Amino acid sequence: MPIFSVVSALMSPDQSQITAGLSLQSIGKRYKGDTVLDDINLTVPPRETLVLFGPSGAGKSVLLRLIAGVIEPDQGSISFNDRDLAGVDPEERGVGMAFQNFALFPHMSAFRNIASSLEVHEPSKSKLAQSVEAIAKLLKISHVLDHSPRELSNGQKQRTALARALVGNPSLLLLDDPLRNVDAKLRFEMRIELPALLAQQGTTVIYVTQDYKEAMALGDQIAVMDGGKIQQTGTPAQIYQQPASVDIARQFGDPAINLLDVTIQRDDYGQYVSLSGTRLPVADHYGDINGRDCTLGLRAESLSFTAPDSPLSIPVEIEAVTPLNEKIVTLALTSGNREILTSRPSGTAGPESGHAAIAIDTQAIHLFDKQTGERISPATAKAGIAA
Repeated sequence: MPIFSVVSALMSPDQSQITAGLSLQSIGKRYKGDTVLDDINLTVPPRETLVLFGPSGAGKSVLLRLIAGVIEPDQGSISFNDRDLAGVDPEERGVGMAFQNFALFPHMSAFRNIASSLEVHEPSKSKLAQSVEAIAKLLKISHVLDHSPRELSNGQKQRTALARALVGNPSLLLLDDPLRNVDAKLRFEMRIELPALLAQQGTTVIYVTQDYKEAMALGDQIAVMDGGKIQQTGTPAQIYQQPASVDIARQFGDPAINLLDVTIQRDDYGQYVSLSGTRLPVADHYGDINGRDCTLGLRAESLSFTAPDSPLSIPVEIEAVTPLNEKIVTLALTSGNREILTSRPSGTAGPESGHAAIAIDTQAIHLFDKQTGERISPATAKAGIAA
């Protein structure tokens, strides 16, 4: 039986009875006159994981502390399981927390630190020990359970704090980049194991990270934050396939999305953009946007090498080819000396140098307004604005 199932069996009550859901309405927070959070509105359904994603300083950790009750909002309301949390002390909110600063009790062993969140609710020492040992095995810290925090590495401290948050089986779990200091191998394993464990527990989770791969792997929903605001909320697929802005498009994908300045043109056959002398059609469902200056977004994986005379292909000059384990990334130059990146699976054939042609999937293009950087969608393009 997988370890996460053992942990769940030891810790979980009847999860069908859990009806927790989190709602944030018009949340605002200021420090010394500076707005840190501005009109935050979020709803997290029961048993789902919402990932707060964004750069350092976006307001993610502050929002987590507001939910935990460590600080109070200047405006707006927070409710959990239909209970208004205004004025409710952190220890009375039934929230599990694991923050970046570990917050371990220095006088306790790793075992006692993990067990501290269970001791009030679990009088049986044998069951308590089973639960601690099971979660420690999952997080690969069984061998340091008798160590004090000062004897632990940063990665071990972070896993101990994560274990303490998980073992109490909270209805709401707040995780502030809990895998930041663990090694790459464990980080990869936890991206697989952690969602399964959380699903087994029926826990509602808010997870903070700056790693887009982690956000895509762990989130049922992703809320992209920047400048104290929510820039976009959606499923991982929606965020990747329909980014709301150029900035969001840049943050998701490896290699980064290709962004090329173009102007929409129209002829007898419809709307198009010109790239390296090739006419690339733009769907009419955008409405008439003839003459509009746009940024054309092309994901590297939506481009492929093809024969020079293939339709919807552009001539390029190969600059560099870089094998990256599971994929091969090629840097090429268009006829206008604009850089463009393509990606193909390792082991597949492709040009190594010289002249080549790249086919473009016009169904996979992204259009952004040149001035605002916002996505152009069919519904708003007709009105002459960006979405």
